[in-house]
Amino acid sequence: MTRLQNSKEPPTDAAIAYREAVAAGVMFADTAPEQYDLCVDALFGIGQVRHFDGKCSAWIHKINSRVAPVLAVDIPSGLDTDTGTGARLCVKANYTLSLLTLKPGLFTADGRDACGEIWFNSLETTAHVHAIAQLNRPPRREVRAHNTHKGSYGDVCVIGGSSGMTGAALLAARAALHGGAGRVYVGSLTPTTTELDRSQPELMFRDPMTLTIESMAVVAGCGGGNAIHAHLPRILAQAERLVLDADALNAIAQDAILQDLLAARVANTTVLTPHPLEAARLMNMSSEDIQSNRLHLAQVMAERFACTVVLKGSGTVITAPGQLARINTTGNARLATAGTGDVLAGMIGARLGAGSDAFSSACEAVFRHGQVADAWASNATMTAQDLIEAI
Repeated sequence: MTRLQNSKEPPTDAAIAYREAVAAGVMFADTAPEQYDLCVDALFGIGQVRHFDGKCSAWIHKINSRVAPVLAVDIPSGLDTDTGTGARLCVKANYTLSLLTLKPGLFTADGRDACGEIWFNSLETTAHVHAIAQLNRPPRREVRAHNTHKGSYGDVCVIGGSSGMTGAALLAARAALHGGAGRVYVGSLTPTTTELDRSQPELMFRDPMTLTIESMAVVAGCGGGNAIHAHLPRILAQAERLVLDADALNAIAQDAILQDLLAARVANTTVLTPHPLEAARLMNMSSEDIQSNRLHLAQVMAERFACTVVLKGSGTVITAPGQLARINTTGNARLATAGTGDVLAGMIGARLGAGSDAFSSACEAVFRHGQVADAWASNATMTAQDLIEAI
C-alpha cells in the first residue's frame, strides 16, 4: 500500500487507522510496484474536491495507466460527490464501491464515465441519511383494456417544424404515436401543402391556428425556429398539458412576458426538456455553470418556472416543485445524435395525452427512452428514427 505523505499532522482517526494497519501487517511504500493485480483508489474521501499537488497528480496519472483494474472506494478521486463534476484530473475507475449510501455524483455529469460499474454496500448501518435525489425507476408495465378505443389514449399535437427543420416535428409526432397516443396531429410552421407523412400515414396535418389545443397534449418547439414565438402566448394560455422543447425554450428565455405566462400555468401540467445550453439560456448563465451543479440548478429552474424540468445529458435529471429529484440511469452515447431529443419530447407528450401528470410522464418517458438505447444490439449507429421504431 502506498501512502501520500502530508506536511500536516493527519486527523486523529486517520492516525489511529494508520497505526492499526501497520500493526495488522499492512506494508506501506513510497512508490507503486511495476506490476500489480488491482489498484484500490482511496486517495481522498468524499469531502470537497481539493487542489492536487504534483505528487498527487502523478499518482492519478499512474492509476489511469490501467496496468490493472481500478476499484474506487466511495467515489473516484477528483470527482465531486454531490455534482458529478470531475476535477482537471480525475481517476477513471473500472469499479466504484459506494459505502453507506449512493452518491448523486456517481450517476450524472462526469460520474458515469469516471465510476465504471457501481457497487453498493450499506455496511448494515441504520443511520438516517437525508436524500437529495433518488434513482429513476422503471415504469409499470401498461396493460390496455379490451373495451377501449383511440379516444381512450388521448390526443397529441406537435407544433413546430419551421422551414428547414420539419423533420424535428415529424420525429416528435412519430414518437408520440409509437409511445401510445391515440391520435397525433402535426401543426407545421412551414407553409406547405403536405398532408401526408409517407413513413407514418397515421399522422394528421393541420394549420396550427385551427387546432383545438385545449383538449390535447401539446408538444411545442421541435424545429420551431423563430416562427414558434408567435404561437407561444396562445399555447401557454390554452394548452391543458404541455411539453416545451428546443426553440420554444429559446424563445421563452428571451421574453419576460412568456416567462410570466409559463410560471402562471396550472401546477404539474408542463414539462421543460432543455439540454445544458438551453437551460443556460433560461437561467441566464453559461452551460458550464449548469453542468457544474446539474441537480441543484435543475431544481432551481423547476421552482422558478413552476414546471417539471428534464435536464438532459449524462444522468438526465428530472425534477419538479415539491418533488425529490430523480437521476436517470438508462441511456448511453448512442443517444448523442440529432433528433433523439425530439423523440423524447414526443414520448412525454404521449404520456401526458393519456392522462398522466407532468412529473410521472417525464420520469417514465426518460427511463424508456434510455432503455431502448441500452437494448440496441447492433454495432451500427442508432438514429432517431431507429429509436422510434424500437419504442
